[in-house]
Amino acid sequence: MVKKVCHLLSFLLFLFLLFGCGAVEEEKQTEGSPPSGDMEPLKKKTTVVIAEDGAASGAGFYIAKEKGYFEDYNIDIRFTSFANSDDMLPALAAGEVDIAGGVSTASFFNAIAQGIDVKIIADKGHYFEGNSYFSFVIREDLQEEIQEYADLKGKRIAVSSRNAVDDYIFQRMLEHAGLTEDDVELVLMSDFGNMLAAMGSKSIDAALQIEPLITQGEAQGLHVRFKDATDYAPDAQIAMVLGSPGFVETEEEVSVRFMAAYLKGIRDYNDAFLYGEGLDEVIGMMTKHTALKDPAIWKKVGVTGLDPNGRMFVEDIQKQFTMYKENGAISGDVDFDKAVDTSLTDRALEEIGTYSR
Repeated sequence: MVKKVCHLLSFLLFLFLLFGCGAVEEEKQTEGSPPSGDMEPLKKKTTVVIAEDGAASGAGFYIAKEKGYFEDYNIDIRFTSFANSDDMLPALAAGEVDIAGGVSTASFFNAIAQGIDVKIIADKGHYFEGNSYFSFVIREDLQEEIQEYADLKGKRIAVSSRNAVDDYIFQRMLEHAGLTEDDVELVLMSDFGNMLAAMGSKSIDAALQIEPLITQGEAQGLHVRFKDATDYAPDAQIAMVLGSPGFVETEEEVSVRFMAAYLKGIRDYNDAFLYGEGLDEVIGMMTKHTALKDPAIWKKVGVTGLDPNGRMFVEDIQKQFTMYKENGAISGDVDFDKAVDTSLTDRALEEIGTYSR
């Protein structure tokens, strides 16, 4: 009798182990499915260093971090900042920084022409039609006098820099107006905040201004938005995501996942600001990471355009380079087939699909 009981218990234990282990294994398989829904996370947690100073155009980074998209791939994000691009670009080329935000300037292209190897890999700022985040404003009291672009003739116009994207936008506006630089008085004013004060003192008539100062200046009665930059520069590439060559070319497992997470962040950004989906949540993330802390103003500003598929206006980047070169601000040349590398966005899109809406 005792032997029968022992055999029965042994048999029951065998069944428990058999089916119990199967249940555990099934749970492990369920747990092992990619949390991202596409690519498996990296086997080892990897840190990616991003040079970002809290600019609104870094929205894709901030949202992807806050939403856990990087974490889904076992990527840890660390933000760092540099006083200027002259320090940032060599660090990027050397692999001390993996990713950075950059804008088009003569000094940027000079660095590449002189052998600083960085890759231009994705969009980080362009215009949304009709509500550009970087556009001209005119003094509030000049609305009757300045109604068309040609009416800017003889006016004092503030622009923040020469041989940079600001200058490029300024020149496109003059061409559109049928004017030359000799027809206006250019006032170089590097600080956008000083442009507000200059409007108040009536020492300038117009300015190429940026958000949120466009909206803040309107609220203070200092200036009004003057038409829109897409009238004359609809395909302007204002800012780009830059990558270190080592990160882009040799760390494919990490870099493709990084790009996929970044694009997911941008898609949430577009859903929020263009379609109102999850707007309050996204604004909360933007107030956390940028200098603009007022959620109410975020609902009024013209926001940075960010392409949900990472696409850039490469032809426009080349046009900007050509202008600086013709101005004598660049020595040397840039091989754009080498400098612009869209392979990361292409590979990421194969995994997460394209966004269309």
